[in-house]
Amino acid sequence: MNKADVLQMNVLALAYIGDAAYELHVRNHVLQSGKVKPNELHQLAITFVSGTAQALVVRHWLESSFLTDEEVSVVKRGRNAKSQSIPKNIDVQSYRYSTGFETIIGYHYLLKNNERLDELLEAAIHFIESTKKH
Repeated sequence: MNKADVLQMNVLALAYIGDAAYELHVRNHVLQSGKVKPNELHQLAITFVSGTAQALVVRHWLESSFLTDEEVSVVKRGRNAKSQSIPKNIDVQSYRYSTGFETIIGYHYLLKNNERLDELLEAAIHFIESTKKH
């Protein structure tokens, strides 16, 4: 896909593929934790893929100027997207930010910007792990 196609794509579609790409990255990461029981792997993965965790990450990125201006624009499009439903286990504002997070991941995934995608994925993992230690 070219950049124009990706930028014109429905942001919820970008979030959809971004969610899947992030989930796969997290699953690979938790497998390296040494845990082998499926429930332990699942519980560990939840700490990374929950909407609340994703919202914390993207808010941190926005506050610390980690994202380029173009990436901020993509995140804001995702954050402002109108969703048909919001899960009961997260507040509306966090859900919107988590959608922004998934949107920027999907954006880089579809554009095959693998270096930046890996940088964002690793930064998300690192940030979440650093908040768990406190």
